[in-house]
Amino acid sequence: MKYGAIKKFDVADGEGVRVSLFVSGCRNCCKGCFQPQTWSFDFGEEFTYSTENEIIEALKPVHVQGFSLLGGEPFEEENQAVLAPFLERLKNELPEKDIWCWTGYVYEKDLLDGCRKHTEFTDRMLNCIDVLVDGPFIQEERNLMLQFRGSNNQRILRLKDSR
Repeated sequence: MKYGAIKKFDVADGEGVRVSLFVSGCRNCCKGCFQPQTWSFDFGEEFTYSTENEIIEALKPVHVQGFSLLGGEPFEEENQAVLAPFLERLKNELPEKDIWCWTGYVYEKDLLDGCRKHTEFTDRMLNCIDVLVDGPFIQEERNLMLQFRGSNNQRILRLKDSR
């Protein structure tokens, strides 16, 4: 898996100060996407164990509330295989840090067992994610007043409370 960027002091993508990872690869290709360069699975740097260590170290300071996972698309099949074990490692090593994830897929329609994006890794990822922002960006529903999302159709789901 490749990634486009790591932000070590992000205050826009989730509550509090966060470390954010922008993965590469997205088949949604939403019109008006703010990062179309991340649609390519070949964009950016290779995600390695060293990258994992860099993120975990950046998360350790007490002023950092948690980790944000964005894209591209974290729930593309290729990305799930890499992200599931990483998220489990993160939860195991830093259980006090929350995990937020953005996806252009819809939780009930695409990610649950039997749905089109569900793989052997999906539940492992969902079990680690505290907050999921779901739904594709729809340019015609763009709303700059929304917190942590770009269009009216997108939802903030607190999975930690429901799973």
